Amino acid sequence: MTSKAGMARNENAELENLIRNSLGNQPAINTPEPESETEGSGLDVATLVMVVRKSLPWMLLFILVGLLASWTYLRYTQPLYKSSSILKIDEKQEAGTLGLAGNLAGPESPLTLNNLSGEVELIKSNLIYRQLRDSLELDVNYYAQGTVLESELYKTAPFHVEYSIKDPTLYGVRFNVQFLSKDKFVLSYSSGQNEVSEEHGVNSPITNPGISLQISLTPQFSADVIGKDYHFVIKDNGAINQYIDQNLTVEVINPDASTIGISFTDHNPVKAQDIVNRIDTVYLVEKLAKNSQSQQQTLQYLDEQLDVTRDSLQRAELALQRFVKANKTYDVKADVGALTGKLAEQEKERIELQKRLDLLNGVARLVQRDRITRDDNATVEQSIPGLVMLEDAVLTQQISELNLAQQDLRRVMRSSTEATEAVQQRKEAVEYAKHNVQDALQQSMRVVREQLATLNQQRGQYSAQLQVLPQRETELARLRRPFELFEKSYLMLMDKKVEFSIAKAGTTPDFQILSPASSPGAPISPVRMIVYAIGLASGIVLGLGLVAVRYFMHNTVTSSRELENNCMAPVLGVIPTYDKEKLSVSKLIVDKNPKSAISESIRSIRTNLEFMASSKKKRLISITSTVSGEGKTFVAVNLGGIIALSEQRVVILDLDMRKPKVNLAFGAENIKGVSTILIERHSWEECIQHTSIPTLDFISAGPTPPNPSELILSPKFDELLANLHQQYDVIMIDTPPVGLVTDGILIMRKADLPIYIVRADYSKKAFLKNINKLIRTNGFTRLATILNDARGAGMYGYGYGYGYGYGQGYGQGYYEEVQPKLSLWRRLRQRFA
Repeated sequence: MTSKAGMARNENAELENLIRNSLGNQPAINTPEPESETEGSGLDVATLVMVVRKSLPWMLLFILVGLLASWTYLRYTQPLYKSSSILKIDEKQEAGTLGLAGNLAGPESPLTLNNLSGEVELIKSNLIYRQLRDSLELDVNYYAQGTVLESELYKTAPFHVEYSIKDPTLYGVRFNVQFLSKDKFVLSYSSGQNEVSEEHGVNSPITNPGISLQISLTPQFSADVIGKDYHFVIKDNGAINQYIDQNLTVEVINPDASTIGISFTDHNPVKAQDIVNRIDTVYLVEKLAKNSQSQQQTLQYLDEQLDVTRDSLQRAELALQRFVKANKTYDVKADVGALTGKLAEQEKERIELQKRLDLLNGVARLVQRDRITRDDNATVEQSIPGLVMLEDAVLTQQISELNLAQQDLRRVMRSSTEATEAVQQRKEAVEYAKHNVQDALQQSMRVVREQLATLNQQRGQYSAQLQVLPQRETELARLRRPFELFEKSYLMLMDKKVEFSIAKAGTTPDFQILSPASSPGAPISPVRMIVYAIGLASGIVLGLGLVAVRYFMHNTVTSSRELENNCMAPVLGVIPTYDKEKLSVSKLIVDKNPKSAISESIRSIRTNLEFMASSKKKRLISITSTVSGEGKTFVAVNLGGIIALSEQRVVILDLDMRKPKVNLAFGAENIKGVSTILIERHSWEECIQHTSIPTLDFISAGPTPPNPSELILSPKFDELLANLHQQYDVIMIDTPPVGLVTDGILIMRKADLPIYIVRADYSKKAFLKNINKLIRTNGFTRLATILNDARGAGMYGYGYGYGYGYGQGYGQGYYEEVQPKLSLWRRLRQRFA
């Protein structure tokens, strides 16, 4: 034992010299730099990793639960299928048909968004729904009961139901059907508060209060149907409309292209496709009917307008006809021209007649002359040069005869006297001719005068007619305006009717089905990958949430790394959890299990203590903690035992006089001790108690005094320490917790090596701030810490993890001596770097 301890001390001395030389003969531990109170408040990666490792089973459990929940959801959720189609609307502007649109638009123009919205509302209107109900059998839904879910038998039901419902409350009621054979079945349903269950025959009328039924078989009926559970539900029009409205989606896809998308969702893919196809068909029929109705209305309007215009035209024709008949003219302006021409011609004729009358008067005067001399050679024709203008052959002939008679008289008178017979005969002939001429002149003059009178009378008539013609012209124009208007309207309406009839013969649908109803393949809901992804993500989120909660709620020290990162004092070592037995009180165990991991860890602490106070042969070590329960008594007793096993005399003082535990660790009494020594009731020799280790003694706390702090401050305490230094190499003091009382601080000031105990998973992180505060305030530059009761990850970096010990290829000497030195060397090198 002695040789082993001597070898250890020699190795320790050599390693210490190596450390001092590498550090330039600096002290082993420098005064730490002041640290802010908020140091270590950032993200602690090591703690986070530790929390993740501890939470990993829970995270895996959450992920499994999430995936199981996804599987359960998929198992008990009916899949939803979607069928869709795309329509292109080519709306026509029917106003141009009648020529009323002007130059506003052509026969076809792109629809606006408002017009497309109107088409959407038409598709979702009750008009389309009603035709859907009439064309598809949506009023009776057939279902087959499976092991988990029920499935709708659309067009595949083994039976068909014909019904007549008088009681509206039976709509939506579940009618259960179970076939006993091909000819018989059991029908059961709830009617109010009563349960009806009856056996009936196939194709037999069933008459119950409020409903009449008849069930017949379909080609899908087979022997497998017998004994299985089926049911059907009868829906009213309101329920069908609600069903269609909830599952039908109609939206404008591209307003510029005038395209509309129609989609329908249902648990049965065939039913969804049939409904979309039927909507397209019904919409086509409705649009054709709408266009046909519009055309019929247009033709009806044209016919009505033609009838009205025809009647008005006939009335205008009759009025114009009566006017023409009454006024014997159809063109008053032409009549005015004709009358004006007639008046001009009449005036010209009257002037000619007047000239003729004047000429006749001149001739009459000339003829009435009685004396004709022998020398008078002038004739009537010569006397009146314009006599030829009379244009009267008889009168001209008579005047010629008169001229001849006068010439004959003048010839005879040149040779005979007036008394001669020849002259007398010639005179009689002249008188006769003159009488004839005068009669002719009178007759001509009378005719001319009559003609002049007729002309004057006609002139008056024409003048009177001209005076009434303006009024007739106005009346005629008034009658012609409605006639021409109605005639033009009638011809226009006839022309448009012919054009519209030709256009109607080539009427085509004004929309196209760009994409017919698609056949649903995979369900749109639930999507297996998405559901499993959600379950997986939920499990991960819950796991991460657990990690976050545990990380933010993690307020205890769990590892030496946390202790180093948050505390200014160096870490002497880590003591693992003692798992061999449950200790109700602290006990000395290193003598019973010298090769255990806990013994090895305390030996490492003992070696590190050699580095920190190797120049002193006599050492005073105080061991304290923040609160009770952190294991300071356990560490003090076992550390003292390990030091005592290295051939050093050790005495343990229990100064936790308020709650003494050292005597319990050794199984001794506490009748006398430190308190009785300080009050001089007993000497220290009387209070020394021996242990199973020859070089280890202890002095219990003694009876609890009322003033522990004052006793510690008394000179008797220093005298006690001096006496003990003379007899022992190491004085180990178990002090009270500094977080509860100040006694521990008083003792730490006297100690060569104050040690602060931190218990893993028990001491709060806030306690480390208390250690830092003690170092800065009281100048405890040699204060060191020990992590007690560490498990697994809390021991990493110190060679104790996973039961590291003798059976792994390393001897006891290596583990006891070399490994603690290298551990301390690494920490010191990190500290002085």
